[in-house]
Amino acid sequence: MDLSMENLFMKNLSEVQRNIAKAKEASTNAAKHITLLAVSKTQPLTAIETVARCGQLHFAENRVQELLTKRDARPDLDWHLIGRLQTNKAKYIVDKIAMLHSLDSLALAAELQKRCAAVGRRLPVLVQVNIAEDENKAGIFTVEVTGFLAEMANFPLLHVQGLMTIGPIVNNPEEMRPIFAELRHIKEREATRGLPHLDLRHLSMGMSGDYMVAVEEGATIVRVGSSIFGVRG
Repeated sequence: MDLSMENLFMKNLSEVQRNIAKAKEASTNAAKHITLLAVSKTQPLTAIETVARCGQLHFAENRVQELLTKRDARPDLDWHLIGRLQTNKAKYIVDKIAMLHSLDSLALAAELQKRCAAVGRRLPVLVQVNIAEDENKAGIFTVEVTGFLAEMANFPLLHVQGLMTIGPIVNNPEEMRPIFAELRHIKEREATRGLPHLDLRHLSMGMSGDYMVAVEEGATIVRVGSSIFGVRG
């Protein structure tokens, strides 16, 4: 990766960081601390290494095998799995990732609990909520959240740290505001229940097209790919 590409990635990263700061200033709902995840799916290792040299340490992948391959090459980086996880692949990642963003079933929770016990780890997880209730998307429906979070008491090796959502593709980022706001309201509602096994500190929401709106609505983690790496051809 040549110097011009490194300069481009540094410029892109700086712009995203400035936009996050600007969005924080614009809203009283914004979180104090926001983690930027560089979504590196389909990106070559050379691009990841270049972005890492620019100071970005947190990366996210959608697929287990791609994550494992890249993590093997760069175990010093902070890797998150944001894509849907099949139960038969849970054993491969419980000791490899900083956080799972896509917990969406009790069956997966049970498998993760078993695998965490085998490696002696408590795994940070986020519960994925399908706000739009789109049957083609992963995540539990909003009406299921309260019951699902209560069930998490049965899986003490899963450290439930918040909620995640993936919104529909829209032309105007403002169309995502009600969805992001609803996830924030759900998190605030569930946090008031005071369940001792929950630690609802995070909202993972917002991608390249709408991360500023997500920040304004309380995101603590934003998942940005093309605004950092550019659009893959």
